[in-house]
Amino acid sequence: MIGSALSSIVEETGEALIRASYSTNIKERRDCSTALFDVRGRTLCQAEHIPIHLGSFIGIVPHILKNHRIEDMRPGDAFIGNDAYAGGGTHLPDIVIAEPIFVGGRIAGWTVNLAHHADFADRGHAHIYQEGLRIPPVRLYRAGEVQQDVLDLILLNCQVPRERLSDLRAQMAANRLGVQRFQDLCGKYGRDTVLAAGDALLDHAERKMRAGIAKIPDGTYRFQDIFENSDVAGELPIAVSITVKDDAMHLHFESPPQVRAGVNMTYTALVATVYYVIKSVVDPTIPPNAGLSRPITVTAPEGTILNCTHPAAVNGRIQTCQRVSDVILGALAQAIPDRVIACTNSSCTVATFVGHQPKNGSIWVYLETMGGGSGARPNKDGLDGVHVHTTNTSNLPVEALEVEYPLTLMRYELVEGSGGAGRYRGGMALRRVYRADADCRVRVDVSRLRSRSWGLFGGLAGANGRVVSGPGVEFKGSSAALKAGQWFEVITPGAGGYGPPKQRARDAVERDLREGVIDLATARDIYGYDKS
Repeated sequence: MIGSALSSIVEETGEALIRASYSTNIKERRDCSTALFDVRGRTLCQAEHIPIHLGSFIGIVPHILKNHRIEDMRPGDAFIGNDAYAGGGTHLPDIVIAEPIFVGGRIAGWTVNLAHHADFADRGHAHIYQEGLRIPPVRLYRAGEVQQDVLDLILLNCQVPRERLSDLRAQMAANRLGVQRFQDLCGKYGRDTVLAAGDALLDHAERKMRAGIAKIPDGTYRFQDIFENSDVAGELPIAVSITVKDDAMHLHFESPPQVRAGVNMTYTALVATVYYVIKSVVDPTIPPNAGLSRPITVTAPEGTILNCTHPAAVNGRIQTCQRVSDVILGALAQAIPDRVIACTNSSCTVATFVGHQPKNGSIWVYLETMGGGSGARPNKDGLDGVHVHTTNTSNLPVEALEVEYPLTLMRYELVEGSGGAGRYRGGMALRRVYRADADCRVRVDVSRLRSRSWGLFGGLAGANGRVVSGPGVEFKGSSAALKAGQWFEVITPGAGGYGPPKQRARDAVERDLREGVIDLATARDIYGYDKS
């Protein structure tokens, strides 16, 4: 009962944050997360929002406790931070606010939320100093009073300060609700009972994770893929070795040295990715708390793409997280093939625009993350045009986009034939065609430009992602300047199929033909379809 109440608190605070926020990235796209932590900074529960945000959550409370004395904290204090190296974060746009919850004059837990502030646009990514304002955990509120000098410093370094101020206020409002709800829970059951229940929930998650791992055959399973996008030269190999022994699991990752591009991952981003994938495969019903990580060990050499050190750039770490997720699935498919999907689109395709409003000259920033294909399943086709793995945001409705920004979305559709063929077809990619209605700049992060999302057990690979320039548009790397009236096209990657295509049922092939997923030539050549 108390566990359900804790989950309800984080879900309610999440909805409060979304409803109170100002920017489209939070109020429409829901790029935010909420969580509760115990006194020591262990995750009690996280709302079902965005898995990668756990990487920012698990670091900030220990950083606060390291640099601020508990004896000096008071009700109404709130700490803000975002830094990947001195703040427990994973990239700078994800700003976390953590507030201690006092019950009976003592700290009983922490309410924490994160919002992606779509503000740090049109910047370099050779190292973290180019990527935005770095905020170590500092007090934003002291005993309920905002520290105006701290707030002014943050807003001065933002391109759209009005949005930032309103979203930060929404984050504080959500935390205040979390404090109230947790205090009410302690008032109902007693502080000691609630804290004991929190410890029991961690133990429960550990038991369920160990029981699930114990069902996987003992052994070491290896898999390797490559990572590539427009910001890195060549192809970067990413490999994992997963060793299962009894009820414990060890994952060891190998990758090249960190690069002068924003695709590096901090260790917290790596373990957040691992915990999400293992939980999803082993037992999705495991409570999302710190207990589930106890049977799992994660190692990776320091100074590499998957465990970078200061001052590596990390803004686009989500691209690499997505590839890591699929690499883990590729390894686990060797042990438990009936519980693993084929490779997803392995990307989080992002378009970030920045420009000046024609009416008043104010700066505007618009960020969109796009779905793609999800891998075919052992018993079903993959999902079309969805976010996968460590991302979980909505799209911005076309109507809201065109009202808020000087942009027009000319096409938004699924891409025929982009899902890998198989007994079960991989999910299809998305196509979005943007037209600038005023001069602006855009940066597009997309992966699988040369590699393709692999299929499993005879399934074929999905189609590549790509960016197509309209007349007069020239991308230099991942960025381009757009004049009013110019357009470009983003096509996200498709996903891999599962099982031999020749085994696909005839009625499924005919359905694909009717819906335009494949053409007759593909049906004949790949699936062996005979129209007669």
